[in-house]
Amino acid sequence: MTLHGKRAPISVRREVRITNELGLHARPAAQFVKRANRFRSEIWVVREGKRYSATSLIDILRANLDCGATATLEAHGIDADEAIDGLEKLLAEFREKDND
Repeated sequence: MTLHGKRAPISVRREVRITNELGLHARPAAQFVKRANRFRSEIWVVREGKRYSATSLIDILRANLDCGATATLEAHGIDADEAIDGLEKLLAEFREKDND
C-alpha cells in the first residue's frame, strides 16, 4: 500500500499474553520500551480498558503486566506490522530466557 510512493499508515491490533515468570518487571519492561522506540508508528498497550504508551517505561510498569496477563498491542503508522511483530517476538524471547 503506497501513498505518493510512500507506505500509507495502517493500524494493527494483536492480543498477547505475558508468559515469562516475573512478568514485565523493570529490566524486560525497559527492553520492551527500547524496542518500541525503534519504530516510527505510535504504539500502545491496552489492558483492562486503559491505554499505555509502549514508548514510556513508566506507562509499561503502570500497566501491571504480570505473568499470565493479557493485553492488546496496538500500532498505527507506516511500520505498524513490523512494530507489533517485533514486540510480540520480544515478549516470547523473555519467556525463552526464563527457561534457560
